[in-house]
Amino acid sequence: MTGQIAIDLFTTLDGVGQAPGGPEEDPSDGFAFGGWQAPLFDETVDEQIDEGFDVMDALLLGRRTYDIFAAYWPKQLDGPVSEVARAFDAVPKYVASRGEPDLPWVNSHLLGPDLGAEIDALRQRHRSTHVIGSIDLARTLVRERLFDVLNLWVYPIVLGAGKRLFPDDGPPLGLELLQPPVASKKGAVLLRYGPGGEVRTGDMDDLGRD
Repeated sequence: MTGQIAIDLFTTLDGVGQAPGGPEEDPSDGFAFGGWQAPLFDETVDEQIDEGFDVMDALLLGRRTYDIFAAYWPKQLDGPVSEVARAFDAVPKYVASRGEPDLPWVNSHLLGPDLGAEIDALRQRHRSTHVIGSIDLARTLVRERLFDVLNLWVYPIVLGAGKRLFPDDGPPLGLELLQPPVASKKGAVLLRYGPGGEVRTGDMDDLGRD
């Protein structure tokens, strides 16, 4: 069995993926728009997320996102978002960190320093490992091409500042569209990509248009 590493990320139209869930999620660098996703969340996005949960059998998280999740989701097992809480609680949680953090959440595991080797092991162990939030980790996985699916929910909002998956100094990256885009009533668009070939250039004059 060879499984997939899927990155799930909510972003603005200008690519900001920082703190979509709430004001206290990640206020680093003075970010003032935490929770920007909430007014634009709707049933279409919810359905697409649920489809991902149906196949997810492991979580891969950065240290900051793990701490946020571990402090919140275990307390929601009997609350209004209990389905999500139970989905997260049931699967193994793998954490990428340069340090040796305390991992109190049930079935949590610290990855070793060789991220490429650890990703290969996760592909052999699980059919669908999902990276949720964890934008710094997601940047690394994209830069090193250590992912199989990139699920981008792009929202009709521009913030101008904040952490982006594709920084200005990032490497060129070709992507392949895996399915037709899905649009929600509030304007969010799900774009599902896989790694593509090298970035190519051309000349529009060579296309032979009249």
